[in-house]
Amino acid sequence: MVFGKENEMLEKYLKQTDFSDFDDFKANYKLIVPDNFNFGYDIVDAWAEKEPNKRALLWTNDQGECREFTFGEMKKYTDQTAAYFQSLGIGKGDIVMAILKRRFEFWFTIVALHKIGAIIIPATHLLTKKDLIYRNNAADIKAIIAVGDDTIIQHINDALPESPTVKTLISVGPVVPADWHDFHEGIKNAAPFSKIDKVNNNDDPLIISFTSGTTGNPKMVLLDCVYPLAHIVTAKYWHNLHEDSLHLTIADTGWLKAVWGKLYGQWIVGACVFVYDHEKFTPATMLEMIQKYRITSLCAPPTIFRFLIRENIQAYDLSSLEYCTIAGEALNPAVYEQFLNLTGIKLREGYGQSETTLSVLTPPWIEPKPGSMGLPNPHYDVDLLTSDGRSAEAGEQGQIVIRTDRRYPEGLFKGYYRNAQLTYEAWHDNIYYTSDVAWRDEDGYFWFVGRADDVIKSSGYRIGPFEVESALMTHPAVVECAITGVPDEIRGQLVKATVILAKEYKLKAGEQLIKELQEHVKSVTAPYKYPRIIEFVDELPKTISGKIRRTEIRERDNK
Repeated sequence: MVFGKENEMLEKYLKQTDFSDFDDFKANYKLIVPDNFNFGYDIVDAWAEKEPNKRALLWTNDQGECREFTFGEMKKYTDQTAAYFQSLGIGKGDIVMAILKRRFEFWFTIVALHKIGAIIIPATHLLTKKDLIYRNNAADIKAIIAVGDDTIIQHINDALPESPTVKTLISVGPVVPADWHDFHEGIKNAAPFSKIDKVNNNDDPLIISFTSGTTGNPKMVLLDCVYPLAHIVTAKYWHNLHEDSLHLTIADTGWLKAVWGKLYGQWIVGACVFVYDHEKFTPATMLEMIQKYRITSLCAPPTIFRFLIRENIQAYDLSSLEYCTIAGEALNPAVYEQFLNLTGIKLREGYGQSETTLSVLTPPWIEPKPGSMGLPNPHYDVDLLTSDGRSAEAGEQGQIVIRTDRRYPEGLFKGYYRNAQLTYEAWHDNIYYTSDVAWRDEDGYFWFVGRADDVIKSSGYRIGPFEVESALMTHPAVVECAITGVPDEIRGQLVKATVILAKEYKLKAGEQLIKELQEHVKSVTAPYKYPRIIEFVDELPKTISGKIRRTEIRERDNK
């Protein structure tokens, strides 16, 4: 691996920054955690002092606007924003929700809140009145800063009568209602900001993230002030970023994936973050962005890569791309192979949760295995546990866990905010249980099976939905699918596939296509896994974050 000027920043936080292979990485990766670490001061302001003209953020939108921000400018604007927030009575420990889509004001806001010790809740613009009321009261939110979009403003205003803790509303435009504060006027007229010497301890709360669970109300994941440092692995040893990188993670700022790929690790290593602010995703436009701005590094969920490979990729100049990573859901090997054939780039998978940072990864030193999550991040003590509490043998399924008996790893959540019972259910006896099931091969690579509740038990076999979905996805008729179990008196459960068909196959939906898909699965994976029931649908039930709600399919089938 090649390191440049960013090595000086990394040396503040790592015992060793350069590794010869994965064994070296596993043995010698260790964070140095200073007292009272603050990302705003220790990273953003440190870069501004060292290299004020170094590019930090390149932002463009679907209206043709383009803005560049150096680290020197980021310090200036985040200081102004911090001073403005203080003038509105926002300070240490206050909880602020940010509904900012992909607007560049998100970066001003989150860093400013870090600088004054406030807690940010990143939130999606898809929240309705009901969602907002729940979040406002569950977290006692004091202020909301949002895009001045009529729909967003309407939902927020509608929620206010039932949200007594919300005192301050701030709009970044274009619409600024009469009873809202104007963000841009506010920061322009803000008094000078004075750096706060000790605004936080390391274990103070930094972020509350509402998880979009497939059942029940979202849980509040509490992350502390050293959480950003755990993303060094994300940016440096997974995204493989360097000082000249221009990195694009395709994610809205309403999800925690934004700080995974659009902020913390990227700025620690000195890379520039690229943001394309758009209302509607179109694969062709995203490919145009990569070509036009010479993006060097791309990270996106498999769904995005599935769309990209259905475009005429060879019509675009993607020669600037050095590295591509993939996360958010398990990677179907068919997507890996097609993208490799079209671009020559090997997709490198990673795995983590809102409760963790990157827990399993495919770093530069190892050869990716299509469909595998990779190897455990040495920052965490990752294991696979069987239902009887043993460490799973090679080839044996087990739940992914993180052991905390030897030490608490930076980046692991502090618990579910205001819910000790849920925290204990997930994390007890010094083991955090992810509820995700995987198996490991002889080389130590992890292979995703599914959520613990999603594993299907049929005729004595344990069948992971992902492996059947991966097999189905290799058929050109299938755009997206979900595998679930249907109760059966003889087998216990039958494997069912709920399938969205490609346009050219919609008119062919019927018994013949069902048989064709069943035979296809039998030819790709073990025959006992094939779906005995196939239903064609126009859409799949999903959470607000886009995860398939298999539980809803199961509930519907059980009625």
